[in-house]
Amino acid sequence: MRIGVLGLGRMGAPIARTLAVHHEVIGFDPLVEPGDPVAVAASVDVLVSVLPGSAELDSLAPVLAALRQGSLWIDLTSSDPRVVQRLALLTKTQEIDVVGAPMAGGPAAAEANLLRFEVGGAPEAVERARPLLELLGTVDVVGDDVGDGYTAKLLANLLWFGQVVAVSEAMLLGTSLGVPAATLRRTLGASAGGSAFIDEYLDRLLEGDYAETFGLDRVVEELDTLASLAQQEGVPFELSALVARLHREALVRFGAVPGELLAAKLLEERAGRTLGAG
Repeated sequence: MRIGVLGLGRMGAPIARTLAVHHEVIGFDPLVEPGDPVAVAASVDVLVSVLPGSAELDSLAPVLAALRQGSLWIDLTSSDPRVVQRLALLTKTQEIDVVGAPMAGGPAAAEANLLRFEVGGAPEAVERARPLLELLGTVDVVGDDVGDGYTAKLLANLLWFGQVVAVSEAMLLGTSLGVPAATLRRTLGASAGGSAFIDEYLDRLLEGDYAETFGLDRVVEELDTLASLAQQEGVPFELSALVARLHREALVRFGAVPGELLAAKLLEERAGRTLGAG
């Protein structure tokens, strides 16, 4: 099988290397390389896109138009589901199978083939994509609409970013009241309020690690997308809007830099103490 991988950044490069062990792979990064991604698309059986976000994905229309009849397009980008749904409509005349499979996990998971994919698409398209995705990690089929996986991934990230704020505020208040940080971390982790965030990231955060594998600007982009979707659907978004506001303020304070947990640093600055103090 001939596979084109569009996007060779920290995630796309290890994905391309894994796929190349089993198939012929043409790798191309439209963001940094001179060349013609349209020509790449026209020459492959499967196109895999691994792009930074919605804006970059939205620019793929001319590339998708070059895909051959009956090709398969698998997108791994974390994106607004409406962008992918719109692009999928453009491929209908070519009878392209489209699978949305936004990935969870950072560069280390990509290198180890331990990514998790939240997958949406027609069942026959998903089954066609499954063997390739399973080379890279695990597959969670969310629904039959190509946008379903993006929705699930964005919502999972929303809860994660909310945990950044909630856990940071709890730690700052608890240590200010005299509870040692190590004791508080242990107690919260074992409580009804325990979470994967506390188990997997709080220790790193206490050491000043703000997870420089995902850009703060991308965090805000995802939260803004969810706010737009909530408004579109007419559902409450009050608590999540506060989470989005704090992350937007962190973006203003620190800039578009890597660090998906920088909202915690913003709260530390406002409290005048670090999470690990006390």
